[in-house]
Amino acid sequence: MKLKTKLCDILEIEYPIIQAGMAGGPTTADLVVHVSEAGGLGSLGAAYMSPDEIRKVIWEIKERTDKPFAVNLFCADMKGSMEGIIDSQKVLDGLRTELGIVRSNQDLKTNDLFEQQFQVLIEEKVPVISTAFGVLSPEKAAAAKFHKILITTMVTTVNEAKLAEKSGADIIIAQGSDAGGHRSTFDIDTNPNGANIATFSLVPQVVDMVSLPVVAAGGIMDGRGLVAALALGAEGVQMGTAFLTALESGAHPVYKEALLTSTEESTVITKAFSGRPARGIKNEFVEYFEESGVLPAAFPTQNALTNDIRKEAARQNNPEFMSLWAGQATRLLKKDLGAERLIHSIIIEAARLLDSN
Repeated sequence: MKLKTKLCDILEIEYPIIQAGMAGGPTTADLVVHVSEAGGLGSLGAAYMSPDEIRKVIWEIKERTDKPFAVNLFCADMKGSMEGIIDSQKVLDGLRTELGIVRSNQDLKTNDLFEQQFQVLIEEKVPVISTAFGVLSPEKAAAAKFHKILITTMVTTVNEAKLAEKSGADIIIAQGSDAGGHRSTFDIDTNPNGANIATFSLVPQVVDMVSLPVVAAGGIMDGRGLVAALALGAEGVQMGTAFLTALESGAHPVYKEALLTSTEESTVITKAFSGRPARGIKNEFVEYFEESGVLPAAFPTQNALTNDIRKEAARQNNPEFMSLWAGQATRLLKKDLGAERLIHSIIIEAARLLDSN
């Protein structure tokens, strides 16, 4: 077993490690650059960014590194629905009262910017386009391939992996239920809480059923996880939670502290923040909404509804009302470690384990 895998050859990276493109702020240009410079593949979580914002950050990344990097987008309907807003707002008003704020006359319109976002990635010829919640249309997949842009697609079941392969993906990222944040389950109607298949059950089954390189994602934090993934047939790993506490991460300081003091029992899957199932640390927000018995509005409308609460909680340094996305292996997190040192520590540990066998 070698640490220089097919994934490294395809992505032109030194180590088989992809930093997950976590939307919402954690994946700063600084983090992306440091991961790519360290030999992994840095990823920008751009799903909630405007096209102009995406272009600006891509320029910054390109100015600071000539190494490959990815940009992640959501292949999902982002127009939203007005259904459930009234009931959800009533519950959220209780949380606003606890924070000392009142409901603003915020614009709840959710714009679907995917077409414009994708066009920016094509125009800027980013090295890798990463997708979640679905696959690129045939036209968009063809556009990416025309410009020699690689496509990675996150999946949570074997059937999704087969669809990704047929759609033109170059690399499949098998994302287990241990993963933090929003997993990439394509059909939430069929799987309301996301596919409930753990990483090391999912990976070998996907490996056996597709011909593309497979990357393991979910609950992988160190060299042991990397070696385990390779032993199951993966060509590398994607890590998200592991990078949230890195020095270059854009995660709020109290978010980082909540991660570092959490355990394998701290997280739950909830729709309370966004309307789409996501794994995060259970806090007062989650408990309050769940106890109300009210169903959240659909994604991404619920995400827009809760925006003022999450922002105010961050301003007040109050983790009880923030979305604290996290995977199930947080006891393994490293504190005050730069992305470069984190990657090198993973590779050193993995190499040591392989040499001892």
